[in-house]
Amino acid sequence: MPEANYIYLGDTARLPYGSKSHETIARYAVSSAKFLQDQGAELLVIACNTATALALEDIQQAVPIPVIGVVQPGAQAALASSTKGETSGGKKSAILNEVLGAPGPDSGTWDGPPQLSPQTEVLVLATQATVQSHAYTRALRTLNLEAHEKACPLLVPLVEEGWINHPVTDEVLKIYLQEALTEAPKAQTLLLGCTHYPLLEPAIRRTLATLNHPLTIIDSAHATAQAVVAHLATKNPAEKASANRPTETAKNCTFYATDSIEKFERLGSAFLGQPVTRVRHIDLRE
Repeated sequence: MPEANYIYLGDTARLPYGSKSHETIARYAVSSAKFLQDQGAELLVIACNTATALALEDIQQAVPIPVIGVVQPGAQAALASSTKGETSGGKKSAILNEVLGAPGPDSGTWDGPPQLSPQTEVLVLATQATVQSHAYTRALRTLNLEAHEKACPLLVPLVEEGWINHPVTDEVLKIYLQEALTEAPKAQTLLLGCTHYPLLEPAIRRTLATLNHPLTIIDSAHATAQAVVAHLATKNPAEKASANRPTETAKNCTFYATDSIEKFERLGSAFLGQPVTRVRHIDLRE
């Protein structure tokens, strides 16, 4: 959505969230949400699976603006993949958009999830805290999908270290995926339940190929972006049209970090695919 104004906060001083307690994660996430609201945010996206899994309700109660997390969109994208696994290219994308924009369980027009085979399994890679919350198990179960959650506590530190293409990272992925596939051998969909993991997607694909077990990979972050478009389109149909005009540069972006601006600029550039500069340092005192 190139016409939108973006305010991004990276809580670099207190990461990783995935190894912390529920109470600590909720406290950190709420303070971040309030800061973004104070900067003028009108819609809040929780760009973190752990914060979504453990603090979504706390954040919704703390700020009076709409809040979108990454768990439910990721689960619905897995549903789209599972129900239309043999659908190709553009049609599959259209189906995914339809699913993400469709009425949910809280809607008065919700008719319930489609009836799927009980063998429909989704493998979820996530942080320890996200797995312990079982947020994806609950979200997928409402869609008649069975979740197999695998905690991967070493992956976020490896990404933060910049070891995206590194033999150590490949070996760690191999161990995690072997263990996960042993527990869920029938899984055909792999859901990346952490917004750090998309940077590892090429390495994950390589590892799955060496294990001779290809999977359809779902990026919960990408699904959330589509959910944001669908949300805004309900209020202004022009928003959906504008989102169909991709841009190579993110305009009107303001970046904040709670620590290590240099590291944020380096990793942010890798995530965004373009230079991230002029990051502002802030101190979120508790």
